[in-house]
Amino acid sequence: MAGILYLVATPIGNLRDFSPRAIETLANADFIAAEDTRVTLKLLNHFGLRKPMVSYYRHNAETRGEELLARLLAGETCALVTDAGMPAISDPGEELVALCAQNGVEVVAIPGPSAFVTALAVSGLPTGRFTFEGFLAMNKKNRRAHLDSLRGETRTMVFHEAPHKLAATLRDLAETFGPDRRVSLCRELTKLHEEVLRTTLGQAADRWAETPPKGEFVLVVEGAPEAEEVTYTLEDGLALVDRLKGEGLSTRDAVKRAAADLSLSKKALYDRAVGKG
Repeated sequence: MAGILYLVATPIGNLRDFSPRAIETLANADFIAAEDTRVTLKLLNHFGLRKPMVSYYRHNAETRGEELLARLLAGETCALVTDAGMPAISDPGEELVALCAQNGVEVVAIPGPSAFVTALAVSGLPTGRFTFEGFLAMNKKNRRAHLDSLRGETRTMVFHEAPHKLAATLRDLAETFGPDRRVSLCRELTKLHEEVLRTTLGQAADRWAETPPKGEFVLVVEGAPEAEEVTYTLEDGLALVDRLKGEGLSTRDAVKRAAADLSLSKKALYDRAVGKG
């Protein structure tokens, strides 16, 4: 019988956020797969746990994932952890979960701290609908292409960013979405120097233009305003019909085009155009 892969969320700063269920899961697992075994060892030591560990991170995910799957299929249980937060979210654990799903291995999440959810909750921006975009690409061309695809996004957008890339990212955000777009910058969440700055993209870009800050950031960016629905009248339709006729279309073709473009009744517009209405 196959074992179970447990996804164990770890503290994003404050160790008191680690749940009793998470501690119990680590204690009972056969082994732990960790993003950085040195970081996880500190967590285990703090809670008096001793467990065998293997590394599982972006650059060894393909080969190590197959190894972990083999152990799971042999009946072992594995607790997957990242340095901070929920495994498999903007994390190579996503690939291991997919591998387990394809091979019939049960996956159980042990929920807990999440930086982007925490930042979204305190941002002061709409939380009913949002999109999590993770880290932007290092390559400027790819980063700008990513942002360009979000120009019309009306949902609140959430990004992760490292301090040394913050200034460039804020410049790109301000250029793409406009300097007046609201943003909440959340730094060192749940830690001693936690900071939440609610401002605009332009002001944020100016603030960190020269001096890079310390600590990891979550950027919560306001979505684009909803486009107002425009309602056209028959008079608007007649004006468009006249313009299209001036371009050489017949009355019938002009009415057909205008009715489709302005979401008007073709019959009503035609009747008005030929003097019946």
